[in-house]
Amino acid sequence: MTFAIHGLAVSRGIAIGRAVVVASSRMEVVHYFIRPDQVDAEIDRARSARNAVIDELRRLQDEMPQDAPGELDALLDVHLLLLQDEALAAAIKHWISDRLYNAEWALTTQLEVVSRQFDEMEDEYLRERKADLEQVVERILRYMKGMASPVPAPAALPRADATGEGAPQQPLLLDEVTDVPLVLVAQDLSPVDMLQFKSRLFAGFITAVGGRTSHTAIVARSMDIPAVVGARAASQLIRQDDWIIIDGNAGVVIVDPSPIILAEYGFRQRQNELERERLSRLRHTPALTLDGERIELLANIEQPGDGPAAVHAGAVGVGLFRTEFLFMGRGGNLPGEEEQYRAYREAVDGMQGMPVTIRTLDVGADKPLDKAQPKDYYLNPALGLRAIRWSLADPAMFRTQLRAILRAAAHGQIHLLFPMLAHQSEIEQTLAQVRLAQSELDARGVAHGPVKLGAMIEVPAAALIVRTFLRYFDFLSIGTNDLIQYTLAIDRADETVAHLYDPLHPAVLKLVADVIAEGRAQGKSVCVCGETAGDVGMTRLLLGLGLRSFSMHPAQILVVKQEILRADTRKLTAWAQEVLRSDSPAALLGP
Repeated sequence: MTFAIHGLAVSRGIAIGRAVVVASSRMEVVHYFIRPDQVDAEIDRARSARNAVIDELRRLQDEMPQDAPGELDALLDVHLLLLQDEALAAAIKHWISDRLYNAEWALTTQLEVVSRQFDEMEDEYLRERKADLEQVVERILRYMKGMASPVPAPAALPRADATGEGAPQQPLLLDEVTDVPLVLVAQDLSPVDMLQFKSRLFAGFITAVGGRTSHTAIVARSMDIPAVVGARAASQLIRQDDWIIIDGNAGVVIVDPSPIILAEYGFRQRQNELERERLSRLRHTPALTLDGERIELLANIEQPGDGPAAVHAGAVGVGLFRTEFLFMGRGGNLPGEEEQYRAYREAVDGMQGMPVTIRTLDVGADKPLDKAQPKDYYLNPALGLRAIRWSLADPAMFRTQLRAILRAAAHGQIHLLFPMLAHQSEIEQTLAQVRLAQSELDARGVAHGPVKLGAMIEVPAAALIVRTFLRYFDFLSIGTNDLIQYTLAIDRADETVAHLYDPLHPAVLKLVADVIAEGRAQGKSVCVCGETAGDVGMTRLLLGLGLRSFSMHPAQILVVKQEILRADTRKLTAWAQEVLRSDSPAALLGP
């Protein structure tokens, strides 16, 4: 019987194949108390398992194929950082020695404690890093049980009969089934599993959990593989060897499709493949509208090594380098000036002379960089000590980052971007810290380069006083994710109100339009770098509002470029103003 399962569309395309269902990633753990004389042995057991997993991940990194996506190596680094976190190790030791928990119980108890902290985080990307911690703990538990990775080995995969019907037969090797694509169905997938997934020729994957910024989604986009995440019932409803269609464009999984549906999606799949080939030819085509307007298409990156992939996707620079991921998961041991300098220079070198916009540290409140705070210290994390507020509260840390960025600017074009500014006093303090960092480098005789200075517009107050911002800054970058959240008072992490998160709300559009218009009036660049920039359904509207700079995930660049090449901004301007005046803008956007 044909039925559909709905999830989140995170990587475009159509995949058709047989289901390979892997066991749930959640493991049952036996809980028992140990005797006091067993404490040291139990701590050693936990430590040995952790060290074994560290060795395994390092070995995987050393053996990683040359064509593996850079995201995989970066995500393995995250898992290694979590494994080597001394705060995690100390907490596990505490549960064993003070509560006399067995090692497995101690691991899962600390996982629950930290998971609650992740759940309270405002930032969607960081909130979903909880999955990384869960996978790290699971790998330790699997080692303790003597179990292998949850992704099946090739010899364990099922074989369908020649008609495509009936029960699985003898095991097969993947090199025998190039004409029978396989689709992986799992509760969740770790970066290590994703690396194995790539080498085993799966045509697509489905996970029961995850979001648009989860690591599975990020890697799927980087590998250009159709994927649906958050399909909660998938691992329960899909059986081994079922025929599966993944519609990565709509976020739909079709199970046991009828011949008519199968033929329809086979046609769509061929059309998608032709479209991908055609889009790839646009990589080196200038992003010009029909009326000759040049549009800047930039990439968002999270790691220093992401630059080459951005260049390959056709980006003409980096519009947002999120530096917080250099700082997270280090047990309070923050990167020093030299380490940061090397990271920023790697990003600059990877962009081959094109500009790199580096955003200063965007953490705090719900992301306290592992510094312990009382449990009730933050009453409202989204409105607390975060982003530029955090940096100004710790000027020594802030200037360390500024000095590293300024030094990297001696090797290429760097634009320096500050998050969450809202007050003129914050602007003045921030610019004073930049001048002080420059003076410190001069006093040390250390070379540094010029930088353009920019501000994120992600607080409604900043959008409303945009003229003040333009007096101080060379460029502005609209962070639509936070701007929408703060304008509509919607917590994206709260599923009960997430449906109200609306980039087409008239108030949001007015703020965005006003910032773009004021920037153009003063001859200064305005970029949009949130999810809205990579949403092809918003491209024409943003062009009509006067936007000429977009920054997005590299995988979205070509499809947005295609829309730009088809657009005539002279015709879009009047239409965009009509959308702004409408009480229901979504109704005017059309298909």
